[in-house]
Amino acid sequence: MAGETIITVVGNLTSDPELRYTQNGLAVANFTIASTPRTFDKASNDWKDGDALFLRASVWRDFAEHVAGSLTKGSRVVATGRLRQRSYETKEGEKRTSIELEIDDIGPSLRYATAQVTRTSSSRDSGSRGQVAEEPWAASAPAASTGQSGDVWNTPGSYNDETPF
Repeated sequence: MAGETIITVVGNLTSDPELRYTQNGLAVANFTIASTPRTFDKASNDWKDGDALFLRASVWRDFAEHVAGSLTKGSRVVATGRLRQRSYETKEGEKRTSIELEIDDIGPSLRYATAQVTRTSSSRDSGSRGQVAEEPWAASAPAASTGQSGDVWNTPGSYNDETPF
């Protein structure tokens, strides 16, 4: 939609995503992402943390179940979504406003970690649930008899004469 505020946030989850279900059975996962800027202080020759931004976030439906099953407290994530402002009134009658991130896409940051991705099945994949469409990028690893271990494309600095370029 035009005019929406779309942002990308890199940070860590402050707790495990909280998965709940609405009365209509829709899954929703809520969590907080803490994003702390770091700057290099030349005078002390050290990194300094700035003030952390704590941003509440939510995801819905199957996406919520995927997030709750994949991410945990402390996970470093890259999240993209739309900022939403919500006004409400407390039990005491005080008016409050909160800003939340409605997540469009989220995943683990691979800067300091690795991840293994497992594709879930959906009705769009194969026409029926339970079957997963074959992944075009899911090639088997090189045979153990070649003396290689793992995927040469994912090993920094590796080179194999047999690798097609």
